[in-house]
Amino acid sequence: MKEDVGVVSDFFSHPVAAGVELKGDLSLGDHIIIKGHTTDIEMTVNEIQIDHHDVSKAGPGESIGLKVPDRVRKGDHIYKVSP
Repeated sequence: MKEDVGVVSDFFSHPVAAGVELKGDLSLGDHIIIKGHTTDIEMTVNEIQIDHHDVSKAGPGESIGLKVPDRVRKGDHIYKVSP
């Protein structure tokens, strides 16, 4: 099952990270898919930051930094995958 939990609002190349506007809950260890026109990344959430501070979870309405393995684009959707 896939749940749409957020959308990419920004991309940073150093370090490789995405700014994400959340509309659902996201925690360390969650399995996510980042999907867009040219983006298709499947990964486990290993690092979440709010205002440059590491946090273990974040919820709807929060803006987070999410470390990603490759380039993502503004407007890409973040889906949380649950078994």
